[in-house]
Amino acid sequence: MMTRSVVEYLERSAARFPDKTAVDDGSTALTYRQLRSGARRIGAALAERVQAVREPVAVFLDKTAESIMAFQGVLYSGNFYCPLDSEMPPDRIRAILSVTDPKVILTDEAHRAAAEQFAGAARIETMEELLALPEHPGREESVDRILSGCTETDPLYVLFTSGSTGVPKGVLVSHRVIINYAEWLEETFSMDSEVVIGNQAPLYFDISMHDTYGAFYFGGTLVIIPPALFSFPARLIEFMNEKKISSILWVPSAMGIFAALKAFRSGLPQYLQTVMFAGEVLPRRNLDYWMEHLPDTVFANLYGPTETFVCTGYICDGTEPAGEPMPIGKPIANSTALLLTEDGREAAPGETGELCLRGSCLATGYYNNPEKTGEVFVQNPLQAKYPDRIYRTGDLVKYNEQGDLIYLSRRDNQIKHMGYRIELGEIETAGYGIPEIRDCVCFYDYSRKRIVFCYDGAEIEKKSLRAALAEKIPSYMMPGRFIHLDALPHNANGKIDRKKLSAEYS
Repeated sequence: MMTRSVVEYLERSAARFPDKTAVDDGSTALTYRQLRSGARRIGAALAERVQAVREPVAVFLDKTAESIMAFQGVLYSGNFYCPLDSEMPPDRIRAILSVTDPKVILTDEAHRAAAEQFAGAARIETMEELLALPEHPGREESVDRILSGCTETDPLYVLFTSGSTGVPKGVLVSHRVIINYAEWLEETFSMDSEVVIGNQAPLYFDISMHDTYGAFYFGGTLVIIPPALFSFPARLIEFMNEKKISSILWVPSAMGIFAALKAFRSGLPQYLQTVMFAGEVLPRRNLDYWMEHLPDTVFANLYGPTETFVCTGYICDGTEPAGEPMPIGKPIANSTALLLTEDGREAAPGETGELCLRGSCLATGYYNNPEKTGEVFVQNPLQAKYPDRIYRTGDLVKYNEQGDLIYLSRRDNQIKHMGYRIELGEIETAGYGIPEIRDCVCFYDYSRKRIVFCYDGAEIEKKSLRAALAEKIPSYMMPGRFIHLDALPHNANGKIDRKKLSAEYS
């Protein structure tokens, strides 16, 4: 039977395993029956209030099981969701809302007052109010009617990445992307209804979609790991064993904590069967540490910008040459990779080219931003006879002798840091909003894996500067080093000399 919406995963699993735990955040656990019932009730109520389909609904909540119910409720209403974590800086939330312009912000009573500060014309709805509405057959019928009109090309969610102009870009992803990925996941890994997926990523980070919809697709359990546990690996391992977590997809920085602290001396995660990592390069020494202590576990390196979700994968076998980059593998099902040189031709075997993707992994584009969409979602230059859309990642790659893709570097000023794709220009825009700063520039110190922020003007105490930036940018974008100069150097074109600064301070 063809799948038109990821909501069908929840529907099928609720029918098969009604009393099984669907999502557990360490404090609250919801069965599939409870999750489906609550989500459908929210969906019916939202449908009455939004009175439209395929519209964005902002969800402003903590990272809990309640958030997962809220997201599913938005989908049951025929609309798509935009996650707004309660820890996000208010200015970033306002920037996101200015792009999406949602009719409704879904929150709870604990966050209503905060939501009112940036809601603007959007109507605020709370989980408590919507769940308290009485059930009646008419609402159930309205939800079924909405679902019958869904297609796999409808929007599923919009996630915001960093924007080069200081305005975040909203990547709009359809149901088709996740449907295709879930089926590839089943073909590639030995997962079934016994799977327990341990979530590490924030719910506004695309990796979390693997956790949520992977669990629902198989009829497994999603466990939201309390973030504080990542500061105490021994306690985290105990938690993973208590919840019988069998599969994880984490950013390498989270995995690196275990290797740095030799955490497996105190115990092992006994139920882990698959360990996947994505978002940045995993240092080989850290991977070796995991593979040495968990020899029967499958390890996989997944790759994909937000605009393609996961589009390539590589299963590690431990024989990869030390000192060389870990392959990002081959494209997933229904996806194709093109390597294009600067002059627009296809790269020869072993030659470096920009990685471009085509197929079912592609996002719809950037929400409410046709100009930016048109810059990177383009016609395949190798095909002029019919429309064939590709996404230009800006990542430089090559094939190794085994036919696997190797990631080399970025083409532009966009970086990957702690698993996040970051435009350094957004940090600079935030810096220019600080009155004492005259000029500023950011670059990435690859050897130390940190963002460096150079500025001139009045010197600011580091603690105060961090606090000022924290009002504008999320914590993962915070520079790791601040450098005050009497004057930033400029090149012959009058522009700040980034290369000189990078060479001097990296």
